Amino acid sequence: MKDELAVLEYTDVSIESRGLMVPVRLKLSDQGISYRNVKTGKVENLNSSEIEVVNWQRLGGSYGLRIFTESGNLFRFGGFKDSEQSKLEKFFKNTYGKTMSEKEFSVKGWNYGAAKFEGAVLSFDVGSMPAFEVPLNHASGCTTGKNEVTLEFHQHDDAAINLMEMRFHIPTSELAGDDPVESFQQRVMAKASVITATGDALAIFREVQCLTPRGRYDIKVYPSFIQLHGKTFDFKIPVTTVLRLFLLPHLDQRQHFFVVSLDPPIKQGQTRYPYLILLFSGDDSDTLELPLTEEELQEKYEGRLEKEMSGPQFELISKMFRGTCNRKIITPGNFMGHSGTPAISCSYKAAAGYLYPLERGLIYVHKPPVHIRFDEISSVNFARSGSTTRSFDFEVEVKNGVINTFSSIEKGEYNRLFDYVNQKKLRIKNRGKMEMGGRKDDFADSDADEPDPYMRRVREEAKERDDDDEEDSSEDEDFAPGEEGSDVAEEYDSYAGDSSESGGDSEAGSEEGEKKKKEKKER
Repeated sequence: MKDELAVLEYTDVSIESRGLMVPVRLKLSDQGISYRNVKTGKVENLNSSEIEVVNWQRLGGSYGLRIFTESGNLFRFGGFKDSEQSKLEKFFKNTYGKTMSEKEFSVKGWNYGAAKFEGAVLSFDVGSMPAFEVPLNHASGCTTGKNEVTLEFHQHDDAAINLMEMRFHIPTSELAGDDPVESFQQRVMAKASVITATGDALAIFREVQCLTPRGRYDIKVYPSFIQLHGKTFDFKIPVTTVLRLFLLPHLDQRQHFFVVSLDPPIKQGQTRYPYLILLFSGDDSDTLELPLTEEELQEKYEGRLEKEMSGPQFELISKMFRGTCNRKIITPGNFMGHSGTPAISCSYKAAAGYLYPLERGLIYVHKPPVHIRFDEISSVNFARSGSTTRSFDFEVEVKNGVINTFSSIEKGEYNRLFDYVNQKKLRIKNRGKMEMGGRKDDFADSDADEPDPYMRRVREEAKERDDDDEEDSSEDEDFAPGEEGSDVAEEYDSYAGDSSESGGDSEAGSEEGEKKKKEKKER
């Protein structure tokens, strides 16, 4: 953390998200508060003018920062030390003009009290202190019974334990004018995160080919969410869950991938889909006319959308996603592969796909899709793919120790990928060994000096077998390496010798073997 109070930075704190403490990097400045998700890299900002109340409280076994905004939203950051309280209190007082007071909670354990609504937060108070607070944007629904209200909550896929529902018993009286149960439900639903289709869709794209999840879907774009309607499954994706958008040209230069990164991912049964991958043909064109006036487009989307648009379908859908989700479209940078396109043909795990070097990371499509940011990468490694020199593997090790291996890359891509890695200043694990022999022969002996005990044992066993063969071998008339040349030597040996020389050596070896046999027989 920096010493000066103009800017405070914390790298080991967390934000509460649907009951899970998610690690973030927190930065407080005179402009406001910004935090970056360590896992996804998503950056969120909170302007200083939006901050209404700041509290210091106990949170998740440590101390936390509670921030309540003018719009009624609640943000809670945990993982602070007790010694940070005075420094934060001074910062908020001098920078934002806000007094950071300490908020205490009731620990009596009573299950009866008063439910209070403040902004988008439901507080359950016991006496004069709150027992707990529930951000209503975490609620997915609210149902009523005779004297009962049931709140249902969105689930966090990474949480070991999730809060599924919460029930409140609300006493009713015949003398009361309004039904308290119905009033409670209306106040919850007014702030709950419930996806409902209000009005007409801004745009509809029919029978779009989707690779993940597989199938053809009608895509309907609404102001607050995107609906995928298929023959078997339907998905509703809130625009707030869209993390990144990628538009990637196919290797054949006639198709395009449109990749939507989602956090949290959509689910189909127990299968999670953190990426939505659409495939478009360059020949498909369309025309759109949005059901909004020019004033509404300018007010809601600030010029990101036009009333009438026409062109290739992949361009139209990328414009609609960019406008409604307010996310930039990420395209390949200046990298150009051996094929003349930004795509590198390779394999990941058991499936073939394409690797795209980007300006700030790498993305692989499509099964499974993988996106790696540069700030996640610990090192990269170029390795020979098996025993052939016609292809190589590109290994990317991230900071959590996981190694992503992109294999079977054509040898012609090596120089371009090597230059790209150097330009982006990524650490190359085997740089010294590779540069000693020159980049032309990088694959001839790339693994000759590796400390691999298995390879060493295999070589020793092969050497022993060769020695035994020299002792017991006899001349084979059907096999004449001196006459036709050895395909085996040419393909598998690092330095395949001249065929005539290898033939002479084998004949000499066989003659020696015959002499040894005769000596044994005489004995």
